[in-house]
Amino acid sequence: MKEASGELSMTVITIIVVGALLAFFTAVLWPNIQDAINNQWDQSTNGGGVNDPNNY
Repeated sequence: MKEASGELSMTVITIIVVGALLAFFTAVLWPNIQDAINNQWDQSTNGGGVNDPNNY
């Protein structure tokens, strides 16, 4: 019985760590990634991209 509760504890700890990593990703990293994607999207749809002749 003691072994089963140890495995349960490790499972709970793992779930908490994964949740904390997802919260970190969502709060800290995702806004920067989303801004970079939006900036590249705006450049490609409004001109100013690599193939834009006015870019030289």
